[in-house]
Amino acid sequence: MPYADVNGQRLYYEDTGGFGSAIVFSHGLLLDSTIFAPQVAALRDSYRCIVWDERGHGKSATDTEPGYSYNDSAKDLSGLLSFLDIDSAILVGTSKGAFLGMSCALAHPQRVRALVLIGTQAAPREPATLAGYRQLVGKWIRGHLPDTVATTMEHIILGPNWPGATAWKEKWRAITASNLLSAIDALARQDDISEKISSINAPTLVIHGDADTAIPLAKAQAMKEAIPNAEMVVVAGGHAVSLTNPDPVNAVMADFFARHHLIAREEHR
Repeated sequence: MPYADVNGQRLYYEDTGGFGSAIVFSHGLLLDSTIFAPQVAALRDSYRCIVWDERGHGKSATDTEPGYSYNDSAKDLSGLLSFLDIDSAILVGTSKGAFLGMSCALAHPQRVRALVLIGTQAAPREPATLAGYRQLVGKWIRGHLPDTVATTMEHIILGPNWPGATAWKEKWRAITASNLLSAIDALARQDDISEKISSINAPTLVIHGDADTAIPLAKAQAMKEAIPNAEMVVVAGGHAVSLTNPDPVNAVMADFFARHHLIAREEHR
């Protein structure tokens, strides 16, 4: 399995290769790189598609993941670009992964050709929301993800009655307590970049599900208004809409890439 040694981490990744423009996909909290399988399938013939498991998640997780921040994960993303010898890339992210994309664009604007921000916001979560998440995690750990908590997580991340939810509940049951606590602590310490994103100059597309209960639509709209010339499309679906309702997401992304001439093939180093 391919791993990149970056910032003291062994990060699992998959790379379709090829000579197309590079797209790097970054997943959200408590998810992994497999959520972008529908996008990779749709885009791999024209683009070099790269997915990765962020530290503390998926195949990049260790048994005792130490505390980390979103800044650390954003540096991992930049480090992965360097490891793969990619000068600049289109960054696509869901939730936390989109926040990493914005952070990378702020720190290394020359490395970001475009941003696609799915189900995210630039400001931290409200204290009441974080308190609710901590209570949920406490019940999760004490009860080894009881069905009631698993269903709540399903509704927050995937939306109700999505056919693939059972497989994700099994993945969540495999998360260690230390990794789970580290992930929630990182969320609680998320920086507020809402006053900084006005300096992002890369073409930006904001996609948000109309039934996203994790991040209110107004938060995404505020982010869109703050980023110069950003575009926004609302599609049917919940928080992880690129996974649960991929067809409209893929169509919107393909149109955005074409209009901004991002489909042009580049020499693969």
